[in-house]
Amino acid sequence: MTDAAPPTTAQTQQADVPARRGPSAAAVLTVLLAGTFIAQFDFFVVNVAAPSLKADLGAGATALELIVGGYAFALASGMITGGRLGDLYGHRRLFALGMAGFGLASLLCGIAASPGQLIAARLFQGLTAAMLAPQVLATITATFTPAQRPRAIASYGVTAGIGSIAGQLLGGLLLDADIAGLGWRVIFLVNVPVCAVVALLAPRVLPKAETGRRTGIDPVGAAGISVALALVLVPLALGHSSGWPAWTWLSMAGGVALGAPALWWERALAARGGSPVLDLTLFHGSSFRAGIIASAAFYIYFGSFIFTLTLLLQGGLSLSPVEAGLAFTPMGLSYMVTSMIGKRLTARFGMNALIVGAAVTAAGLLALLLRVRSAGADTEVVWICGCLCLVGLGNGVVLPSLIGAALLDVPPRKAGMASGALTTAQQFASSAGIAVVGAVFFTTAGDRSPGAGYPDAMVAATSVCVFMLLIVMAMMWVFRRITARESTPVSTREPGRER
Repeated sequence: MTDAAPPTTAQTQQADVPARRGPSAAAVLTVLLAGTFIAQFDFFVVNVAAPSLKADLGAGATALELIVGGYAFALASGMITGGRLGDLYGHRRLFALGMAGFGLASLLCGIAASPGQLIAARLFQGLTAAMLAPQVLATITATFTPAQRPRAIASYGVTAGIGSIAGQLLGGLLLDADIAGLGWRVIFLVNVPVCAVVALLAPRVLPKAETGRRTGIDPVGAAGISVALALVLVPLALGHSSGWPAWTWLSMAGGVALGAPALWWERALAARGGSPVLDLTLFHGSSFRAGIIASAAFYIYFGSFIFTLTLLLQGGLSLSPVEAGLAFTPMGLSYMVTSMIGKRLTARFGMNALIVGAAVTAAGLLALLLRVRSAGADTEVVWICGCLCLVGLGNGVVLPSLIGAALLDVPPRKAGMASGALTTAQQFASSAGIAVVGAVFFTTAGDRSPGAGYPDAMVAATSVCVFMLLIVMAMMWVFRRITARESTPVSTREPGRER
């Protein structure tokens, strides 16, 4: 048995999904994962370029936060709509358009002549990423056979993690190389040829899935949910640097106030037989609820940890962008190792493997926390690399199977919507984690010099990350109970299989 998560009876309901014809599974997956990698890469790569952007463009603190966070705002806000558009007009079409748009947006980022232009281009880049990203999991869920799906989802998790780490490592290397004297611009321009090739290949390689063109898009729900998310994310990102003025609190309150009627509209539209952009019946599934909570908690930890550790390495320990990027290499390598065998561990040990994996990650964070607390600015990079090995080992077990667990009971016809909801939760959590945990970091650091304040700040931020991992473990324990309950009537040797 090779499933990335313990199977349920829903898998037997999906067993009649016809096998894909045409290009090989490897070719389809290569095209899809190219989109996943580039979307994750650009989420994190700007962190290492912040000093260059400040020196070359004259970007102030608020502009830098919008350059870094604007991509995340647009990505998180547009993800559900992007997933629904894929269900209606075809995942292949939306993926190809998203890749082409991402390449154009990257070009606009690379030629930006002012902070305002770069912010606008980053917002556009995030919106195009929101078009392509949900189509990856949706295509895997809707068109791969049950036998192929676990391996494909595991590959997706591997690629997402590697893309995040590569944003730090390759970003630093590209800045250090200063190709053709382009400086920071190369981190965006390198996307253009990749996006062009993938956008041209997508219509030829990706399968054409059945769509629901006759049902419409639900503009009220799409606008309401997107604006509500943006109203919450923007003040979270800018609140600390601006001193939490009244507008930040009013904006967050407005986001909640708008989100409630938007969700009511979605429920009412579904009850009338309409086609909501977010079908709330998805959350009736216990596995989807547990999976989306666990994914959100995991991404709060993951996004904020990479962000704050980058601050510590460059600001607190005075490493160069390249040295800081190389420090993440052990984490990336150990992640690759366990992510390749993680689905086997989960198939054999069920949710216990994910619980242990999260515990290993937490142990790595605790070891780092204790060392930074005791050594401060004298913390050895070798020690940090050792802790990151543990973190990567745990992440590689948890992340790919966590994604598969959340989508286990989702019917193929709702694959785009469910993938959009899941990736929205992930990106929103990552953005919110960077904003909130980043605020904890900077508040703890205070007005002290980076060398004196950043180690204490890292201890405080990492404590929040450990707490998030405890939530992940709790949700995996809940998921274990769910799968055990569903498998009670059948053989314990193959839980959840109907005979």
